[in-house]
Amino acid sequence: MTTTRFAPSPTGYLHVGNLRTALMNHLIARKAGGTFILRIDDTDPERSKEEYVEAIKEDLAWLGLDWDRLERQSARLDRYEAAAERLRGMGRLYECFETPTELDLKRKKQLNMGRPPVYDRAALALSEEEKARLRAERGAGHWRFKLLHERIEWEDGILGPLSIDAASVSDPVLIRGDGQVLYTLASVVDDTEMGVTDVVRGSDHVTNTATQIQIMEALGGEVPRFAHHSLLTGPQGEALSKRLGTLALRDLRAAGVEPAALLSLLARLGSADAVELRGDLDAIAAGFDISRFGAAPTKFDVEDLYPLTARYLHGLPFETVREEIAALGVPDDLAEQFWAVARENISTRKELADWWALCRDGAEPDIAPEDAEFVAEAMELLPPPPYTAESWGAWTAAVKEKTGRKGKALFMPLRKALTGRARGPEMADLMPLLQTVRDKP
Repeated sequence: MTTTRFAPSPTGYLHVGNLRTALMNHLIARKAGGTFILRIDDTDPERSKEEYVEAIKEDLAWLGLDWDRLERQSARLDRYEAAAERLRGMGRLYECFETPTELDLKRKKQLNMGRPPVYDRAALALSEEEKARLRAERGAGHWRFKLLHERIEWEDGILGPLSIDAASVSDPVLIRGDGQVLYTLASVVDDTEMGVTDVVRGSDHVTNTATQIQIMEALGGEVPRFAHHSLLTGPQGEALSKRLGTLALRDLRAAGVEPAALLSLLARLGSADAVELRGDLDAIAAGFDISRFGAAPTKFDVEDLYPLTARYLHGLPFETVREEIAALGVPDDLAEQFWAVARENISTRKELADWWALCRDGAEPDIAPEDAEFVAEAMELLPPPPYTAESWGAWTAAVKEKTGRKGKALFMPLRKALTGRARGPEMADLMPLLQTVRDKP
């Protein structure tokens, strides 16, 4: 069975970059009828916050990205220690004592000599007596996984055939001196024991994947299919990391972005397929193909979400917004008429309140000085209510005949005189609604 996972660290709010990873993994599982695991990677007790755990779940629920299992790494520390003991027994996990300053000096020296800044494995030459002395002086050491110096190869679901020489990579630290298990080991143990078959993540993890493949093989686990998607940039190709504070999912939700718009865009952005608005996840999953994505950095512009949001809202039937419109104070007998008039003229749901305020309270006329005489003359020709869908056309025809004005010079001053706005719903539809609202007792 296909099993995927999304494994966020609860150290902040989810942003669009996180969502891209979550969505791809979710769609692969759903399309295959498989299992999607939400795994909270919370092995760092200092930075992990419970408020972010709840925020992650809230954001995913808003988007409809439901999960089949919820796992937490903080509840699995015994599994990581058992794996570490197995690796120690194989001679593949060794204790090191260099300080960050010493490691930095080593790297600089290697770079000055034209060599790759790879850990030199000096700790492997330490005797037990030397290790005991270092522990007494510096405390417990950190633990590195001993890579086999051979090529690590896999067929990436997006990048194609990949090959990394393990000799060009430092032996990864799996456990810190304070005992904290790091992502590399915890992720391997979880993916192996949870039966994860497919892992999609950012291209910045390619080197991590190479080392994790060796750790999986050392522990006798099945290696999943890996795919590394491109990283998102801003619309001009700038680093998105500088703007992530404005691209948190909760901020997009507060701005009125619809889940369907966000999911439809991210499910196709960076692929060979055009973005298509889809109203539900089943439809998005049906058209999803991980092999259609490319390796080039992918430009993301938050402004692209608003036309998609507007298109989604324009297609919503009244029943889906009945309660929302009632909450604005729109009378039941006018609610459906109001929605029919307003929905083509909103970019987000938040704008409904503004249109209802116009219907309920009216607006200050916006009349340019050069149009004042024309508007006054036109208002004398305005027939008495009730108004119908034909009233606007009949009135403007009479005004045109009397004044000779036509086109924009005819319609725009009259629209602005009645609504105070240059844009909005068709006046033929809006006039009857305005009159009906204002005539209600």
